[in-house]
Amino acid sequence: MDHERRRWLGQAAAIGGGMAFASWHASADTAYPNKPLRLVVPYPAGGGADTIARLIGQQLSQAWQQPVVVDNKPGASGILGNDIVAKATPDGYTMLLAITAMIQSPSLYRKMPYNVERDFMPVSLVARSSDLFVVPNRVPARTLAEFIALAKASPGKLSYGSYGNGTSSHLHGEQFKIRAGIDLVHVPYKGAAPLVSDVLGGQVDSAFVDVTSANAYLQSGKFRVLGITGTQRHTALPAVPTFAEAGLTGFEPNGWFGFFLPAGTPRDVADRLAAEVARIAKRPDISQRLSAMGLQPVASTPTELASVVSNDTPKWAEIVRTARIQLD
Repeated sequence: MDHERRRWLGQAAAIGGGMAFASWHASADTAYPNKPLRLVVPYPAGGGADTIARLIGQQLSQAWQQPVVVDNKPGASGILGNDIVAKATPDGYTMLLAITAMIQSPSLYRKMPYNVERDFMPVSLVARSSDLFVVPNRVPARTLAEFIALAKASPGKLSYGSYGNGTSSHLHGEQFKIRAGIDLVHVPYKGAAPLVSDVLGGQVDSAFVDVTSANAYLQSGKFRVLGITGTQRHTALPAVPTFAEAGLTGFEPNGWFGFFLPAGTPRDVADRLAAEVARIAKRPDISQRLSAMGLQPVASTPTELASVVSNDTPKWAEIVRTARIQLD
C-alpha cells in the first residue's frame, strides 16, 4: 500500500508540474481532444455529482469545441461507474466525476474490482462538502453538548437518520456515537431527499445531512444545525461550530467532488485536462454556482487531490473498522 501511495503521489506531481505548460500550449496542441468525450457520473441524474458534472462538462465542451457526454452509471455506491472508468482506454476520452464514497467503499466491501491509487489518475478536486448535524425543532437541544446530554439521559431512545448505509452520514453517525459515548438508533434512508423530508417533518430525532441537500432549507426555521463536519464553518452558518470546535475529533475529512482519469493516460493529455478543469472551476460564475449549492469551491491541482485521497482514506477506514460497518 505504501508503494502504491508513493507512486500515486508521484504521478499526480508529474501531472501538476505540466499544467502550466499544457495551458500555455493549449491553442497550439490540436491533437487532444479531437472527438467527443465521455464524463461518467456513478450516481443518478439530478444529484449533486450530476449537477457539477454537467456544469463543468458544458464549459469543457465550449472551450474545446467537442461534445462532452455526461453518462450516469449509478449502482453499488458508485462502484459500477468508477469501475467503468478504471477499465476504460486510458486516452483521456473517458473521465470520471467521483465523490468521497470512492475512498470509503474499499473499507466497506470485502472485494473491490479496482484499486483507487493503482487504477485512477487524479485530475482536480472541484469542490468540498460537509455534513450538518441537525435536529428538528421538537428536540430541545440547542448545542451538541445539550444533545449529548439528552442522549445519555435516554440511551437507545433517540434516533439519527443517514442518507444511506455506508454513506458519509452513516459513518459520521457511528463516529458520533463512539466519540460522544452515546447510544443512538440508526435510521438509514434511501437518499438525502427523504431524509430531509423527515427532518422537516420531525419524524427523526436527529440526522447527518449533506450541506447540498440541506442548503435550500437552512432558513426554514424547521430544524436547528448543531454542528458541521470538516475543518471550517459554513459561510451561511457562521455561528455553527465544527465538531472539533465542540470538542469532538475525528470529523475532519470533508466530502468532495473530483475529476479522475484511468491510470496510464498520457501525461500531456492529463496535463491539458487538469489545467482546463481547474481554469473552469476558478471562474467567478462557476464558483458562485458551486457556492450556491452550499459547497466550497476548490479547483485543485492533481497533487492536492492525490493528497486528499491518500490522507483521508485511512481515516475513513478507521471509522469503518472501529464502528464495525460492513456492507457485504
